[in-house]
Amino acid sequence: MKTYIFIFTLVFISLISCNSSKEITNNDDPKLVSDTVRIANDEIEYEVIIIDGGFTSWFNSMAKPRSFYTQSYLEARNRFWVLEWNRRANLPTVYNSNLYEMPINYETGIDYGFEVNYMIYNYLTYFQLTNKQQLGGFPARL
Repeated sequence: MKTYIFIFTLVFISLISCNSSKEITNNDDPKLVSDTVRIANDEIEYEVIIIDGGFTSWFNSMAKPRSFYTQSYLEARNRFWVLEWNRRANLPTVYNSNLYEMPINYETGIDYGFEVNYMIYNYLTYFQLTNKQQLGGFPARL
């Protein structure tokens, strides 16, 4: 038993040390610095809070720059993925309720702005890739 704990500790420490020494300089987009991410558009009083320890490092190392997307592209993906997310959140006996804890209130008639759509898109991409889920007809890819 002690051997397993020791091996797990070594693996965990080596993973942390590998991730903490990465230098990311591939674009000028702002980087996330906290495990709690607040996505907001104060003009329409809309806010999303993401508390996921892995998202920040994934976002900083894997997310494409903001200039890669248009707002209409992000909105199209988000509408489709959020619809499927909400369907799964409303069926906790069918889908893992630990993955889909609550529905996302994303209405198609509201202009949430580019930044909100960009961050939701990236979180849903991260979620699908790390949890091996597919939220519909558009597979998440980098």
